[in-house]
Amino acid sequence: MPAGTDHLCIRPRGVLRGAVLTLVFTGVLATAAATGSLPRQESAGAERPDPARTATVDRAALNRAAAAAMADGKSGKQAAEEFVSRSGDRWGAVYDKREYAEFEQALDGTYTGVGLSAGRAAEGRVRVTRVQAGGPAERAGLRAGDRLVSVDGRPVGGLSVSEAVALLRGDGVPGSAVALRVERGGATWTQTLHRARLATDPVTVRRLDEGAVLIKVAAFTKGAGARVRDAVRDAPAGAGVLLDLRGNSGGLVTEAAVAASAFLDGGLVATYDVEGEQRAVYAEGGGDTGRPLVALIDGGTMSAAELLTGALQDRGRAVTVGSRTFGKGSVQMPSALPDGSVAELTVGHYRTPAGHAVDGRGITPDLAAGERAEERARTVLSGLGGGS
Repeated sequence: MPAGTDHLCIRPRGVLRGAVLTLVFTGVLATAAATGSLPRQESAGAERPDPARTATVDRAALNRAAAAAMADGKSGKQAAEEFVSRSGDRWGAVYDKREYAEFEQALDGTYTGVGLSAGRAAEGRVRVTRVQAGGPAERAGLRAGDRLVSVDGRPVGGLSVSEAVALLRGDGVPGSAVALRVERGGATWTQTLHRARLATDPVTVRRLDEGAVLIKVAAFTKGAGARVRDAVRDAPAGAGVLLDLRGNSGGLVTEAAVAASAFLDGGLVATYDVEGEQRAVYAEGGGDTGRPLVALIDGGTMSAAELLTGALQDRGRAVTVGSRTFGKGSVQMPSALPDGSVAELTVGHYRTPAGHAVDGRGITPDLAAGERAEERARTVLSGLGGGS
């Protein structure tokens, strides 16, 4: 997800140094033998992780540290943050109740906000890059290209995009008001909006001129896997599929497994360990195994999207085109703290079906491509017989 989107740009406090956003992912996956709880995966738009820094944390010791701080009249959350920071857990983080509730809300493909995305413009200004149809921003007449001057009286020129978007989100309460100072051309005005609960659209589908189908997946929120599967089933017979996972910040591993099921007839998607116990993620049977498939990836392809990429690549189902993926393949699980906050701690790591580690390494595409990656991918797909 883009860092400048008001519905998913959640600035984590605590130990995720350098991270632009954090999503918490959880789900339940039916494996071959039993049904169990799948660990959570985070995705962060930060520097590529160092495998040496993904140490695990002693959860019992963490709880004792938080409890001791509270007994001394100090903040249990702050003590937990300091403990995790010292542990070397690159992806460990601590959230208060509100932050955690926001993260879990994002999993449903819904959010509370004003319905706009923002980016950095010239001279440090924050510019509106997209306005969601039907949202408060569109109803107020805002449009792409407008510049944000301030949010609730606070100038945003000196803030990062993620900080500005955090102000737009506010406390995340639907109906709460936020005053935006907006500039367009030579005019400047203040517009008061009321935040609303809005839905995201993580999957978009369109036909290409050559007859192939482009399926763009921005994130694996709830329902995204089924959307991919339906798009493949609805594609014309013989049409190839260009699966665009560039900039996909991850999501629910269960949804990535459902998406894999669109192209695989069952079998392994990934393996993972949780505190030494080995487990696996499987695709469902009945997928389309003959349709030509090319997957587009880049440095913004993270976590669950990397697992899907690894499964399609290792099992020879897709040609991958683009650049090396981010490298987020560690497993996080939640741990409730005495003060009601939640710590997400690294407990293991994922591997592709061929046994390749993802964390800190990423996935190298079959065909490296830069700015013209989509053009090259379409050429490859045509060569596989996926175009008319």
